[in-house]
Amino acid sequence: MNWIWSNHFSGDDKETPVVMLFRKKIEVESEVVDGLIKISADTKYKLYVNGTFVQFGPSRGDKQVWYYDEVDISPYMRPGKNAIAVMVLRYPEDPTKGNHGMIRTATPGLMVEGVINTKKESIDVSTNSGYKCYKDERISFVREEERFAPLIIHEKVYGNPLYRAWKLPEYDDSFWEDAYIYPEMAIHPAVSPGNLLKRNIPFLYRTPRRFNKVMAIRKSIYDTAKWDEFLKGNGTILIPPNSKEVIEVDAKEEMTGFIHAAFKGGLGAKVKFLYSEAYVQDGFEGPARVPIKTDRCDAKNGHLIGYTDYYHLYGLGDDDRKENYNPFWFRTFRFIQISIETADEPMEFCEFDYEETGYPLEVKTKVTTSDDSMKKIWEISERTLRRCMHETYEDCPYYEQLQYIMDTRQQILYTYATSADDRLARKCIEDMRRCQRYDGLLNCSFPNSSTNVIPGFSIYYILMVYDHMMYFGDKKLIKASMPTIEGILSYFHDHLDERGIVGNTGGLLMDRFWSFIDWAKEWNETFGVPSAIKKGPITMESLLYVLGLQYAAKIWDYLGNNDCKYEYLKEAENVQKGILKYCVGENGMIADGPGVDEYSQHCQVFAVLTETGDESARTENLLRTIEDKSYTQCTVAMRFYLFRALEKIDRYELTKEYWKPWRMMVENNCSTCIESEAFARSECHGWGALALYELPSVTLGVRPAKPGFEEIEIKPVPGYMTAAEGVVITPKGEVQVSWKLKNDSIEVEYDLPERDK
Repeated sequence: MNWIWSNHFSGDDKETPVVMLFRKKIEVESEVVDGLIKISADTKYKLYVNGTFVQFGPSRGDKQVWYYDEVDISPYMRPGKNAIAVMVLRYPEDPTKGNHGMIRTATPGLMVEGVINTKKESIDVSTNSGYKCYKDERISFVREEERFAPLIIHEKVYGNPLYRAWKLPEYDDSFWEDAYIYPEMAIHPAVSPGNLLKRNIPFLYRTPRRFNKVMAIRKSIYDTAKWDEFLKGNGTILIPPNSKEVIEVDAKEEMTGFIHAAFKGGLGAKVKFLYSEAYVQDGFEGPARVPIKTDRCDAKNGHLIGYTDYYHLYGLGDDDRKENYNPFWFRTFRFIQISIETADEPMEFCEFDYEETGYPLEVKTKVTTSDDSMKKIWEISERTLRRCMHETYEDCPYYEQLQYIMDTRQQILYTYATSADDRLARKCIEDMRRCQRYDGLLNCSFPNSSTNVIPGFSIYYILMVYDHMMYFGDKKLIKASMPTIEGILSYFHDHLDERGIVGNTGGLLMDRFWSFIDWAKEWNETFGVPSAIKKGPITMESLLYVLGLQYAAKIWDYLGNNDCKYEYLKEAENVQKGILKYCVGENGMIADGPGVDEYSQHCQVFAVLTETGDESARTENLLRTIEDKSYTQCTVAMRFYLFRALEKIDRYELTKEYWKPWRMMVENNCSTCIESEAFARSECHGWGALALYELPSVTLGVRPAKPGFEEIEIKPVPGYMTAAEGVVITPKGEVQVSWKLKNDSIEVEYDLPERDK
């Protein structure tokens, strides 16, 4: 496989994100019958054929594994002149200078391999010859924030006639250079990007969309009706010379999409697109200075903040061909503020729309309950999960687009419960295996070009593997994961102190490792870490270690290894003894740290889940944190585990009050689930899609009773509800369940897949 690049790639190019353009002209004598090509790039490509956007890739790889895509380009080709055009966005290896979630190698490049077959001939379109390239000098990339910019996808672009119609066959590329073909061993086939594996997840879907309406006109000579018609594709907006227009448009819901704008005339005009998740109020709150948010649609009293693309027109657009702006990366937005400043020429704004994109999640589970508020909560939850799934799971699509282990474990369960699709989950499990450090811990998010370690997050990987075992029972995948699991548990074992509990493994955000647990407001000053960390180790890391041992023992049991199973259970018992001896306060509750008079709901939840301590005591302790809200409470991130604990002590009806933040989200016109009540930076955070698990798996009670869903459990948990019904998809097929409470008993009807009847 031949890789190509520019022969004039300078030292400066290695220090900033660069877009390189590639073209190959093809003359076709007759109808194309097939044209399957393989394509890959470091770091990211956009493939066009005869000006049509065909595909976006490759899926995210790492230093060991790189992916290629198979794309059929025959539908886009025609007899006569054709052009294959590829934009390659290449990030520097330094993670501070480019997208953290995209790992890159020392060798930028593009690889295409394939043959186009017509009725009369075969034409090689591989990168072994015939490609020309040119650096796209129009584009520079803008940091989202000076302090922390994990994406660096936003652009400042200057229109330039040199690039006009460069994707089309008739473009004159005589001044472009011939692409440099790397020598055979310059890209070693044993490592990335040479170690190419076929894409193992579906392509992102792309659906044409128009904006819903104008939210606000801040400055315009036109009224709302005129702008609304424009957004529908009816007519254009003519903007006079030396004038300014500022409008804000609504996508109706949080979106991820490829933006498209088109113009005519307007030499020297400047256009800004500010992408925002919500309208915010004046002022900030918390140590992170998060903007105050109330009604997310309050355009009257609120304003938009966000990240911006800048486009400077050259005035290229005319009746035959418009001047187009299409940012390379998809954008996340609910609202967009468009600011236009014209110079001495009028500008015609011709088009503004987008292609919605994301992982092709097929939600097949449907649930209705006696709690009408759950309908809207389900809607924002489903949308949240969708927006946090692309080539990996993502914590949030707007700020980071990183696949964090804790977040992803829950998102995977939401996916299983609603679609029974494990393709992205399998990729995640395999990704995480390859990010294991020398000490046994995993990078807390991966793929990631930078290092970020949260010790407790590695434990959630074990739970992730256990979940896959229960839903799909793939022993090959599980066995491949066991060395990773053993390494994780060995790390915690090696960090047991003389008391038999997990000693200091991490600290605050800027320490070597970050001991994040939850965005509880009481822990805002310590950025999500129990403040007990200031005095020593935190109990939560010991409890997480116990939980990891217990789940690993269940996995060993499935694999038939009783020696490892009992070894892990014995270790768990020993750590529990240490917790009970050193981490219980005078009030009988599990303290946040040994000898620390601070208590959280979190420790009581995980004491219940791990069965640490006397059953009646741990139940009473958890209930105390519900009755007395002065104890640090689980927020959106940790409600999943709170709900598991309430289910375990048979008090699931108490979840009713803990759905309040979601009801507030709906009341405040959120279209997706926020990051946290006390840290609502992100408007769309994957862990918040909790309803997608609770309603099908608990309220309707459909869960695997044995690994691989070999036996289906139907055990509805009414909680505070009086009736529910729906269909739940499983790897074995659909299960229909309906139940209602009658005379203090539950009447259940169900229908199983044919195999299980």
